Amino acid sequence: MTVNSTNAWRQPNAALYTDHYELTMLQAALHSGTASRRSVFEVFGRRLPDGRRYGVVAGTGRILEALAAFRFGDEQLAFLESTSVVDARTLQWLAGFRFSGNIFGYAEGEAYFPHSPILTVEATFAEACILETLLLSVLNHDSAIASAASRMVTAAGGRPCIEMGSRRTHEEAAAAAARAAIIAGFDSTSNLEAGRRYGLKTVGTAAHSFTLLHDSERDAFEAQVGSLGANTSLLVDTYDVEAGVRNAVAVAGTKLGGVRLDSGDLVAQARWVRELLDDLGNTDTRIMVTSDLDEYAIASLASAPVDAYGVGTSLVTGSGAPTAGMVYKLVSREGDDHEFVSVAKAAKNKASRGGRKYALRRLNAHGTATAEVIGIGHRPLDDGNDRPLLEQFVADGEILPGWTGAGGMERAAKRHTDSLAELPASVNRLQRGEPAIPTEYEE
Repeated sequence: MTVNSTNAWRQPNAALYTDHYELTMLQAALHSGTASRRSVFEVFGRRLPDGRRYGVVAGTGRILEALAAFRFGDEQLAFLESTSVVDARTLQWLAGFRFSGNIFGYAEGEAYFPHSPILTVEATFAEACILETLLLSVLNHDSAIASAASRMVTAAGGRPCIEMGSRRTHEEAAAAAARAAIIAGFDSTSNLEAGRRYGLKTVGTAAHSFTLLHDSERDAFEAQVGSLGANTSLLVDTYDVEAGVRNAVAVAGTKLGGVRLDSGDLVAQARWVRELLDDLGNTDTRIMVTSDLDEYAIASLASAPVDAYGVGTSLVTGSGAPTAGMVYKLVSREGDDHEFVSVAKAAKNKASRGGRKYALRRLNAHGTATAEVIGIGHRPLDDGNDRPLLEQFVADGEILPGWTGAGGMERAAKRHTDSLAELPASVNRLQRGEPAIPTEYEE
């Protein structure tokens, strides 16, 4: 994957991308004298979405960019004061906030499984507490999109997938979804803001309305080819598909770049459209299909002569799993004696395991993953060829280089490709099943 590194997007202030109760917890902790206790919080998912065999971590780079802009400036403080969210002492603490802790986690693009310690925050309780909503909102959304995108790319079997779901989600979510999809293997996006913000490749030609604007389909095609060149893609199903293909070839000739099919029986249509194009001498003209595709529809088109897939609604809504279901829990904190103690939630069906976690992926002699091994309070034993999973992103408040921007996205895309390559073949199955590898604990 190659991205354009010339974008100059500025991250907005992220301080109030949070929930009210995080600041009231901060206030109460300042009152009790526990706000400065050193603490360890972890992000993990208790389970994968029903039937999924793996998940994909995405959003880490966006979190780090947001953390750099996580400041309580005059505007934010004025809002909190005017609405009496917190008291004067807490406002004063927030005015001087700068994250000074450490953050570790799975590299963006990495596959994850139930209870994988996806992100670990080491800081005072106060500093770690107020990051909860930001971390979860980004990771839950972006990882859901990347997980769905990864399955779609696998189903496509090497044919390019194009993200085009902007009109089916919130405008900010659209740009984030495009980023997550590219990390998971999508070729490009229709979203221009994502292109500007993240340096992504953007594509697009014309919709049905452009054809309907003109007095005839041929007039529309002549206008598009005259403006964009013969290598453009023409949408041929506004009226009659066969007539549309013939009009497209008559206008653009054998240099016609592609035709797009957006309705009907796509498998059958793609086959006879391919035959028609070949008969007309357009053997190099590509066929792109759209129309509410998901990973199952893409898989059903595997035998059809399709060259590319445009995916919208199912992608930006996580293809049935719109959130990754991750949680953020305190697992260890400093006691009165300044020693760390493990803490855990014991509520029924929502229990967590206390203690700082470390993780590695156990590999067999062939380099294939056999288990996700988690050590509690210590690094699990490496039997010789296993792969440690935790990377450091922030050290003493400083964001480490290489995880953000264009370089971070390229790194994430490669990590995704390499991660899937070492997992067992079951990750390629779309049928419901158990996670591809088990999660094991070393106490």
